Amino acid sequence: MSIDETREFIPVRIAVLTVSDSRQLADDRSGDELVARLEAAGHVLAARAILPDERAEIAGQLAAWCDDDGVDAVISTGGTGLTGRDVTVEAHRDVYDKEIDAFGTIFTLVSMDKIGTSAVQSRATAGVARGTYLFALPGSPGACKDAWDGILAAQLDYRHRPCNFVEIMPRLEEHKRRK
Repeated sequence: MSIDETREFIPVRIAVLTVSDSRQLADDRSGDELVARLEAAGHVLAARAILPDERAEIAGQLAAWCDDDGVDAVISTGGTGLTGRDVTVEAHRDVYDKEIDAFGTIFTLVSMDKIGTSAVQSRATAGVARGTYLFALPGSPGACKDAWDGILAAQLDYRHRPCNFVEIMPRLEEHKRRK
């Protein structure tokens, strides 16, 4: 695994969604963590929103961003736990065309190094919908940092070898071109 310096960096346009019944932009540390990391990596913040833990509202925002040509990926933070109000995973799955099954497993492995067996409580997930990548992360700044540093920084970098999410972006909707 390495960065191929012969390839040109391609910025990804990323929307950040914080799911919380209590957070506002002024105290959204997890959203701030994601924005800082994606911008430091050279990507573009395409949009940002905070929504309550309401499944239909979350799914609606995800779908709207999937229909927006200015958004290549969405990273949500919050609502991936086990309590009754944690509905982000279900909202993501309402929108997915395909789930990226290994994302949650890899996130658990990355988290294990930091928080041990407490990593079992996360339901982090990822998928693709209408040509847009969707990533659902836990609501803590540490989890956002770990997911970015341990998975997303590499997978959203076109130069990452042996493969990455960016290089297959043009093919995510190839089924629409078939007759």
